[in-house]
Amino acid sequence: MKNKEESQQRKNKRISKHLEQVNLFAAGIDIGSQSHYVSVPEELATESVREFPCFTGDLNRLADWLVEIGIQTVAMESTGIYWIPAYEILEERGLVVLLVNARHIKNVPGRKTDVLDCQWIQQLHTYGLLEGAFRPEEETVALRTYMRQRETLTQQASDQIRRMQKALRQMNLLLDNVVSDIDGVTGMKIIRAILEGERESTVLAKLRDGRCKKDEKTIAASLEGHYREEHLFSLKQSVELYDTYQTKIIDCDEAIQSQLDKMGSKGDKKDLPPSKKVKSKNTPKFDVRGELYQMTGVDLTCIDGLNESSGVFQNSI
Repeated sequence: MKNKEESQQRKNKRISKHLEQVNLFAAGIDIGSQSHYVSVPEELATESVREFPCFTGDLNRLADWLVEIGIQTVAMESTGIYWIPAYEILEERGLVVLLVNARHIKNVPGRKTDVLDCQWIQQLHTYGLLEGAFRPEEETVALRTYMRQRETLTQQASDQIRRMQKALRQMNLLLDNVVSDIDGVTGMKIIRAILEGERESTVLAKLRDGRCKKDEKTIAASLEGHYREEHLFSLKQSVELYDTYQTKIIDCDEAIQSQLDKMGSKGDKKDLPPSKKVKSKNTPKFDVRGELYQMTGVDLTCIDGLNESSGVFQNSI
C-alpha cells in the first residue's frame, strides 16, 4: 500500500512539474483589425480582460496599463499586418513580445469553450506552451522593409514591360522577336522614337545598339507595323509608368544604402575577390555583394543560384 502511495506521489510530482506556470506575469492579446482584446492574470487587475481600439493613442494606453500592473511578457497571434504597431509599441516599452503562429495555438490540445481567444493565449503563454516566431533586430527589419518595397516596384515595372509588349504586338510591331529584352538599350530607344512620331522602320532599325545580334534589315522588317492611336496611347502610358517605377527604384536604392551605412560590420569589402557572376539588370546600383559580405562576413553570392540581384538581400534578411 505504501509503495502505491509513493508511486502516485511521484506521478503527481511529474504532472505538477509539467504544468508549472513559467510566465507568471504574462498577457495574451487577440489581435483584430479594429480593436485588440487583452487578457492578464486575474491577480494583477480587477478587470483582467480589456478591449483597446487600434488607434495609436489606445495602443499607448495598452502599453501603459501592462507596464503599470507588472506584465513582463506578451503573446499575440500574427494576424495579417494588424499586429505590427502593437508589437513595436510594446517592445519599445521593454516588454518581451512573442509573435505566435495561429496554427501553433490551434495545435495545442485543450478546450477553450466559453473562453475568449485572448484568455486562451494568455493561459498557454503562462504555462510556456507557446513559441515565438523569429523577428530580426530593428535595423534589419528596416532594411527588409526597404527591400520588400524595392521588390514590389520591380514587379510593377515588369508588369509595365509586359503591357508595352502587348501594345506593340497589337500594332504588329514584333520588337520582342529581334531584341532579347524590349526594355534594353535598343528596345527602349526604338519605343521612345515611336512615341515621338517616327514610323519609318528603316530609321527605327538604325537605333540598333552595336551589341544587338539581329541586323538592321531584320529589325526593320519586324517594325513595319499597323499603327493605331489607342494602342499608341496604351504604349505611352506604360512607358511613363515604367519610367516612374525606375525612378522610385533608384530612391529605394539610396534608402537601402543609407540603412546599410547604419548597420554593424562583420567583414571588409577589400577581402572579396572579383566576382565572376553576371549581374542582373535589376541589381541595385550599389555594391550588393560587398554590402552583403560586410554585413554577414560571408560571400553569399558563392551559393549556387544566387547572384547580385535584389532577391539576394531579401532572402538574406
